[in-house]
Amino acid sequence: MTSIDVRNLTREYGTRRAVDDLTFTVCPGRVTGFLGPNGAGKSTTMRLVLGLDRPTSGTATVGGRPYTALAEPLRHVGALLDAEAAHGSRTARDHLRVLAASNRLPARRVGEVLEQTGIAPVARRRVRTYSLGMRQRLGIAAALLGDPEVVMLDEPSNGLDPEGIIWIRELLRRLAAEGRTVLVSSHLMNETASFADHLVVLGRGRLLADLPMREFIDARVQPRVRVRTSDPTGLKAVLARHGHAAVEHADGSWDVPDARVDDIGRVLSGAGVPILELASEERTLEQAYLDLTSAESEFTAQPREA
Repeated sequence: MTSIDVRNLTREYGTRRAVDDLTFTVCPGRVTGFLGPNGAGKSTTMRLVLGLDRPTSGTATVGGRPYTALAEPLRHVGALLDAEAAHGSRTARDHLRVLAASNRLPARRVGEVLEQTGIAPVARRRVRTYSLGMRQRLGIAAALLGDPEVVMLDEPSNGLDPEGIIWIRELLRRLAAEGRTVLVSSHLMNETASFADHLVVLGRGRLLADLPMREFIDARVQPRVRVRTSDPTGLKAVLARHGHAAVEHADGSWDVPDARVDDIGRVLSGAGVPILELASEERTLEQAYLDLTSAESEFTAQPREA
């Protein structure tokens, strides 16, 4: 079982602390979403795990060892941090061949990952002719080349079309189902919600949350029920008797905070209040994330005055 273990990790650049005493573990068999505002320290943390930067203090290990101590590291860890990393004058096939040779990987893996990522038809074109989405797929192909136990991807959905987004979503789930350790950084909350099982959230270099996604959402977003009735007076009175404060909206619907559909439906039906609509207001990852990180953003635009 290969995990990513970050312990008391700190990285300072002069007087700025980009990563501040971080401790968390990314476990096998699940997709861990790595979230945080711009400047939160996500990319720096990933670089520290991959040995591309040195910590001021603390450790970051893969399977209990520093990345720099791994022989033929692509067999253990596959990473995409920058879709522009491949040399523009090389073809995709040649780029992957060089990586394979340098890590003593079988040449057949080049063709396999080209097929797996959907870029086999353009593998002999030079990388500089690729769109951002094609470069992303090439970067993912490089990450998968060594059939690694650990996969780390920074914003893998950037530049992908809808078909590509569905593909990366399914790929991440499959990798986790195979028992691999998968860490994915993203700014797209709806997309993260579609593939992540667990969340690690940073703010200004510090750990803000480390827990399963469903628990993260439930802990930060109040359940709400939307109701529509032909008897608003009766609805309000019945709900008030049961300790619920309903709020009416301009469209005639009522919002019942901190409530569940089954409970509200039972109360209203028992009192004979006609129900035209009864639905749970979906609690989203975006709502929970913004609630947690609203005070942690380094760059915040101010609203325009009317």
